Amino acid sequence: MSWKSCFLLDWPWAYLESLKYVLYGPLIAKAVHTNLYGGKEADNWCFHILLLTSLRYVTYQLWATFSNMYCLSHRYKICKKGAEFDQMDREWDWDNFLLLQAFMATAAHHFLPFFRDMPAWNAGGLICLAILRMGPAEVLYYWAHRAFHKDFLFQRYHSLHHAAIVLQPQTAGTATFLEHIGLTIIMAVPMVGASWMGGASMGMIYIYCLLFDFLRYMGHSNVEIVPETIFRCLPPLKYLIYTPLYHTLHHTEMDTNFCPFMPLYDYLGHTINSKSWDLHRSMSAGQVEDVPDYVFLAHIVDVLSSLHVRFLLRGFCSTPFATWWFLLPLWPVVIPVALAMWVWAKTFVNTGHRLKGRLHQTWIVPRFGFQYFIPFAQAGINNLIQDAILSADKMGVKVISLAALNKNEALNGGGTLFVNRLPDLRVRVVHGNTLTAAVILNELNPDVKEVFLTGATSKLGRVIALYLCRKGIRVMMLTYSKERFKSIQSEAPPEFQNFLVQVTKYEAAQNCKTWIVGKWIAYKEQTWAPVGCHLHQFVVPPIFELRKDCTYGKLAGMQLPDAVEGLSTCEYTMPRRCVHACHAGGILHSLEGWEHHEVGAIDVNKIDMVWEAALKHGFKPMK
Repeated sequence: MSWKSCFLLDWPWAYLESLKYVLYGPLIAKAVHTNLYGGKEADNWCFHILLLTSLRYVTYQLWATFSNMYCLSHRYKICKKGAEFDQMDREWDWDNFLLLQAFMATAAHHFLPFFRDMPAWNAGGLICLAILRMGPAEVLYYWAHRAFHKDFLFQRYHSLHHAAIVLQPQTAGTATFLEHIGLTIIMAVPMVGASWMGGASMGMIYIYCLLFDFLRYMGHSNVEIVPETIFRCLPPLKYLIYTPLYHTLHHTEMDTNFCPFMPLYDYLGHTINSKSWDLHRSMSAGQVEDVPDYVFLAHIVDVLSSLHVRFLLRGFCSTPFATWWFLLPLWPVVIPVALAMWVWAKTFVNTGHRLKGRLHQTWIVPRFGFQYFIPFAQAGINNLIQDAILSADKMGVKVISLAALNKNEALNGGGTLFVNRLPDLRVRVVHGNTLTAAVILNELNPDVKEVFLTGATSKLGRVIALYLCRKGIRVMMLTYSKERFKSIQSEAPPEFQNFLVQVTKYEAAQNCKTWIVGKWIAYKEQTWAPVGCHLHQFVVPPIFELRKDCTYGKLAGMQLPDAVEGLSTCEYTMPRRCVHACHAGGILHSLEGWEHHEVGAIDVNKIDMVWEAALKHGFKPMK
């Protein structure tokens, strides 16, 4: 029998995908009717179910943010590996159990009379709840959990939850329909029992559900936050309170540590992992910080893209960035945060991965794209970049590469400012644009005879023009400065200089079917592209795809080598496991062990060498 056909395996609303949230509609309608139109539901149950569910989402988000915020959690990470994209996909619908429990709570209110007309508070009920939770409910959970580890049930149901070795708060909710029915019933035993004995209260339900979630998410956070000193001072507590490490051991050595909240039952059942306390003692002291071999210094593009970071919306950042409707209400919330970051924030670590045993990290300068073009803000931005370079140098980082605006020519001369200002740097400063140029040039059709180039006198535009003219390709360079054009033309070998042609209007390219766009263009300029034209680009942010009769290239990027581990975040609009070409260029610089700084003008003679080195290390052109 296929596991896919197992009884109660799939969720009933799985086919709805993201539309499953419509199922909250009846609860919302009932709550609105009760509060605004004087409905009959005296205790406002549906409203409380929705409010409690919202608070449970908030509890999850706080744990997800904490566990993925490097500055807070990196020293106490239990598993140093990062989650992968396949884990993101498996755990995409982690919140199905919240929907299930909202339905079951509504049914309980309808069928069980002691869940109606409850007072706000009843201290006696909380005492009964605690006794029932620590006794019958925990015993039930322990034996049910052990049953699910028997081969028959494990292979058909429980293996989904254990597919994650790197635990995340979402892992807590990732399980099959049957498992969550059982978990919900066990979870409800203390509430039903306490309420049946006359201890029901709304406060009891809120406290129990939120504390239950808090402890579950804590155990799956992959961060050891429980100090060892409390167990040393009060030894019995180690049998009453579990720790994230205790539960992580269950996922790595699955025949041990079955009881999530009270290790006492593992002790009584002889299933406690003998290494639990020794490992917890060493883990709670903190670990030595890993020094990255390579750092990519990125920046924020715009307000909404600032939400595309791992510690905010993990599922969202595991897909290429796009402006979704659910982001729009967050726009006014981000603005004051952006202003606060402008005043106080320093560079922070967003994510990292490993390649051939070497740690690579992405650091973010907390500045938005528009700020780079405000004259009075530029000195402050350069100071932030310089501080990041000095921090990397002090840590022992070998290579730091600069993202698009962090190496803007007008800002710091493509990184030249820092190399000149800090002559004793051990860390190599890299703009990575040699590989960017190589990617753009290798995207062109081999039979192309003529191209139209905007941003022609920029760092990339200059080297693209010089490379193409050497291949006998006519390059129409859009520039209004005759002096800058002549300067670039003089760099070309004399026999190829006539292949570089200065143009000052877009009309000149109305018959050219290959455009390379290095300067942002709107619809008016795009109208001059002929039908069937392909527009390559190296402009940030990318141009809008406004012509249906033309095709558009993406920003230059490369697919990372297959050996990269711990990657679960998409880099801005890049597909999964792909990065911008300048990022790949920095990684390549590190892998090759090159000792030179790559700043300022691009050496046209190194383009082919860099391209071949990238392919040798397993980088692939983006599909």
